[in-house]
Amino acid sequence: MLTARRRVAAMAVILAGSLLLTSCGDSDGGSSDGRTLRLWHYEGPDSAMGVAWNAAIKEFEARHPGVKVKFEEKGFEQIQKTAPMVLNSSDAPDLMEYNKGNATAGLLSRQGLLTDLTAEAVKRGWDGKLSAGVRTTSQYDTDGIMGSGKWYGVPNYAEYTMVFYNKDLFEKYGIAEPRTFGELTAALDTFAGKGITPLANAGAEYMAQQYLYQLALSRADRAWVDRYELYKGRNDFHDAAWTYAATTFADWVRKGYISRKSSGTKAEDAGVSFIRGKAPILFSGSWWYGRFTAENTFDWGTFLWPDSSLTLGSGGNLWVVPQGAKNKELAYDFIDITLSEKIQNLLGNKGGVPVAADPSALTGRRAKALIDDFNTLSRRDGLAFYPDWPVPGFYDTLVSETQKLITGSEQPDAYLGNLQKAYDQGVPKR
Repeated sequence: MLTARRRVAAMAVILAGSLLLTSCGDSDGGSSDGRTLRLWHYEGPDSAMGVAWNAAIKEFEARHPGVKVKFEEKGFEQIQKTAPMVLNSSDAPDLMEYNKGNATAGLLSRQGLLTDLTAEAVKRGWDGKLSAGVRTTSQYDTDGIMGSGKWYGVPNYAEYTMVFYNKDLFEKYGIAEPRTFGELTAALDTFAGKGITPLANAGAEYMAQQYLYQLALSRADRAWVDRYELYKGRNDFHDAAWTYAATTFADWVRKGYISRKSSGTKAEDAGVSFIRGKAPILFSGSWWYGRFTAENTFDWGTFLWPDSSLTLGSGGNLWVVPQGAKNKELAYDFIDITLSEKIQNLLGNKGGVPVAADPSALTGRRAKALIDDFNTLSRRDGLAFYPDWPVPGFYDTLVSETQKLITGSEQPDAYLGNLQKAYDQGVPKR
């Protein structure tokens, strides 16, 4: 008889295969006649990126009479799990959004599934438009390690994490915007004392592990990040930063700052709880900014995680061109349009973090605040990437292990030991 875990794993395999077969069945398998650009991305239509890419599609079709963009909406989790299978088939799109980092784009580049974009990056000036920090995730060496080597992806926006907070709820309970970590924890304690779970959380997806990683970053420096993300020295999950993060996270669950019930919730659930005014605080990325601007019916604000020079962030997800793409020149032209000033300005004014905009063209108060904080992080080299990046499969490990911390079925020491084992098994031998 299958255990619950094995049943879930088996179902995941079946669903992944079904997604692939469904995709193949619904598609014409791609055409090399130069009349269709097959595009995949997973940005919501109301998000800053979704609005900008829709405008880019119209611009592309206007510049390419007779050519149509066939956009196929895919979920983040769907692309994350099925990309290697799809890109190894005849159903590969011409252009797709994919997650950046060693375990994702780096792995696909090492497997020969992505097109080398180096020549196009130089020819079209993409290398000059992107800052050094943003470019880090564009290039991968022969081992699939980011930061050097050939261009296999092009980020078209930047992103970083921040604390979103409900100003109306803070005012109702007499809490000022936290300026220090001590003031943040005092705010959490006040809400919990009123029977309100202060932190929106999603244990079934990325959000929980990002809370924990941020706690570690608050006790870390750039050399620590380089050891963990770039293998520049041995990463020790029982060091002071990781130990502080795991024990503090577990303590926050015990104190009611994070709900035990959130072990099974997804990022969408957490975002909606903030939008509906149920959770006063959500720590997550700038990818929520546009949606919160459109849907929040209360006064809200943001601030960088206090008393930490580092936070999660990087250049945004990548445009990648599959090695098997049928219309690569069209794909390059589309990337070029998304990096144009017109599209980048739109992205910024809709709540995204542009990488090639005209600052004087950004008009909204919130847009300026968002980009000012990003510039603050950039100046202090504060983008520390994401916890699931270092090794293939580590995202799933972090999800399952952090869920155990939330439910209390695993203690911090065992949690860190299991992360160490999975990490060490995945680090490439160099």
